[in-house]
Amino acid sequence: MQARIGVFILWLIHFLPFRLIVAIGNGLGLLLCSCVRTRRRIGEINLKLCFPEMSDAERARLLRAHFKLFMRALVERCLLWWSGTARINALIRVGGREHFESLKGQPMILLVPHFVGMDVGGQWIAQQVDASSMYANQRSRYLTRFLLQKRGRFRTQHLFSRQQGLRPILKLLQTGVPFFYLPDQDQGIRDGAFVPFFGVPAATMTSVSRIAKMTGAKVVPAITRVLPGGQGYVLTFYPAWENYPSGDDVADARRMNEFIEQRVREMPEQYFWLHRRFKTRPEGEAKFY
Repeated sequence: MQARIGVFILWLIHFLPFRLIVAIGNGLGLLLCSCVRTRRRIGEINLKLCFPEMSDAERARLLRAHFKLFMRALVERCLLWWSGTARINALIRVGGREHFESLKGQPMILLVPHFVGMDVGGQWIAQQVDASSMYANQRSRYLTRFLLQKRGRFRTQHLFSRQQGLRPILKLLQTGVPFFYLPDQDQGIRDGAFVPFFGVPAATMTSVSRIAKMTGAKVVPAITRVLPGGQGYVLTFYPAWENYPSGDDVADARRMNEFIEQRVREMPEQYFWLHRRFKTRPEGEAKFY
């Protein structure tokens, strides 16, 4: 019932002007920052690990800014779920589009790190091409079904649960259906390795290079920046990575983490700091959380 009520409220919000929706997201973010101690503590630990050179006050300001953007991203999904393409696309500027267009119809991995604007970029991409991606089941079956429906609004989107694995995605990649991939969270080291992220060993998936090797896919990073106020978003496609995969999965994972770290430094308030990014530790090392 709570999920249905939340969805109904978001449906009502989507009728509002964009600047008012932004204000609602910012306000809810400040409220969440003051109320949700567990997630705030996770964010504080992550920021201290990644930005030890900052003062406590600087990190506190950064975390508050992140909470505001985190809730903005959640509330502004109402536009992605119910607004028409004209309203959505009027809010999105696209840079480096040629890197995306030149590989249409060829195996392509769209590397999408966990920045708060990623769903906006994903919805724009879904308007352009049939694509594949993975999803995690929600606690609410209703919410899982709802999110799948909204993620598949445009064209033909092939959505696979993590339990289904990569096999169906590999088959689609080989036919030229791009894979929208978010590989930068801690999923343990069963399919990965400890690779530095901001100088801290982090459990990092090495699957990107393996998938690229098996399918011949090019890796094209796609990152969406949320602009302040009512200015909208900028989706940027980066050039396909050269000499990738290199034949060394760990070196390729290090390259991925270094690329993401560079983008984080450009807009640190927009990276997803509320996830236990350093949850898995090398044997014998104390836990951070």
